Amino acid sequence: MDISIWYFANLWVTESRLALKRVTNMKVIFSHGKESGPWGSKIKRLADTESSQGCGVDSIDYSGITSPDARVEKLSNHLMAEQEPFVLVGSSMGGYVSMVAAEKFSPIGIFLLAPALYVDGYLHQEYKLDLPNITIVHGWSDEVIPMQNSIKYAQQAKCNLHLIDGDHRLNSSIVLVDDLFNIF
Repeated sequence: MDISIWYFANLWVTESRLALKRVTNMKVIFSHGKESGPWGSKIKRLADTESSQGCGVDSIDYSGITSPDARVEKLSNHLMAEQEPFVLVGSSMGGYVSMVAAEKFSPIGIFLLAPALYVDGYLHQEYKLDLPNITIVHGWSDEVIPMQNSIKYAQQAKCNLHLIDGDHRLNSSIVLVDDLFNIF
């Protein structure tokens, strides 16, 4: 990638993040993937970043809930009681959950990691395109959710998309994921 384009992209994302940081009492709400837990290493790392910047943090526990749409219902119930402005962060199935719930609520931003969009068998196959401040991070070597699914949504929604070195879990690129989240 040309350095000037990369710099421009980072500058634009940085300005977006600064707008989010001006919101007082902002909360970050995490939704984990199908085979992980509410405080896995990825979520813990990102939550620590947000806590250190003065944001509240919640991570919804979907343990034992295998249906993605039952998870959407659980997140929706949580968001109905939310009083603070919030950002949704979703990984894999949690990305699907965050996207679908965002259609009914008003997050100030959505940060998705290898989101399970356009997955056969999931109820929702179309997603709202005019949600605010969406960033997607997806690994080039994802063996679970095709990166083409993220590309498809990003093209339609014209949102930020970062294709990075890594597989579905993105653990090998956690430092970069954290950096991208920090400037989101």
